[in-house]
Amino acid sequence: MQASLCLTRRALLSSLIGAGAAALVPPPIVRAQAGPIMTRPIPSSGEALPLVGLGTWITFNVGDDAEARASRAEVMQNFFANGGRLIDSSPMYGSSQSVVGGGLARLGNPPELFSADKVWTRSGSNGPAQIEESRRYWGIERFDLLQVHNLLGWEEHLETLFAMREASTLRYVGITTSEGRRHRDVEEIMRSRPLDFVQLTYNVVDREAENRILPLAQERGIGVIVNRPFQQGALVRRLEGEALPDWAAEIGAKTWAQLILKFIISHPAVTCAIPATTRVDHVAENLAAARGPFPDAQMRRQMIAYVEAV
Repeated sequence: MQASLCLTRRALLSSLIGAGAAALVPPPIVRAQAGPIMTRPIPSSGEALPLVGLGTWITFNVGDDAEARASRAEVMQNFFANGGRLIDSSPMYGSSQSVVGGGLARLGNPPELFSADKVWTRSGSNGPAQIEESRRYWGIERFDLLQVHNLLGWEEHLETLFAMREASTLRYVGITTSEGRRHRDVEEIMRSRPLDFVQLTYNVVDREAENRILPLAQERGIGVIVNRPFQQGALVRRLEGEALPDWAAEIGAKTWAQLILKFIISHPAVTCAIPATTRVDHVAENLAAARGPFPDAQMRRQMIAYVEAV
């Protein structure tokens, strides 16, 4: 009986030691193809920003699930290892902010982080408290970029954000929209306010922004962050049964996701696209789109025609 008990204790101790050792082993790094990730300067400052970032809508809203939170930290680790910087979140995204903050702490607060978040409340007076709560979730000293989410209460919130920028407690100010909504309002704000960024939806099939918003961003010196590059995955799913065209190899696109991203970030007004993902291999795949050649105007027209024909 005593020998059996010792064996049980020894086995338990061995299993605990093994589990602890496993926890100390860093998650695997999936490397994208060789070559530097390409950047584009933020128009208002000249600071170089990688052309592909990381979104957190839906994908990082995992609550207190320890395994899922560790998985998202692994995604972030690979994102930074492959040259990424900008991570975007919002109070609207459930637990995503705290999951990002937990991942940053787990990774030792990577200094290359470019933190982008949003204020999302109808009341302008509630904005500062929400911003401070978001900062605590991230566990950072200050945000690089804060944006008024979907223009909710934008007039009062922009006053707050401009004051923060003036006080050097914030570096950049922006507004957001998605799925082609309220472009006329976005255009008016871009013309009348000293914005650093505008965030919107743009891809090979959602091209309304090309008409007025993207040219205006270039004219006004406003950076552009592109959300929903894959239409929440629907665009990739629509195309994945189709063979990549032969000419995709000319720009180093090996997957539909890379082809779509290369279309987006080849537009000179776009500063950064922010695909969201839960998978390490997709992080490397997405960032690889910011390496190698980009399509010229003729190939961009080919892309549009090819996708529209599918």
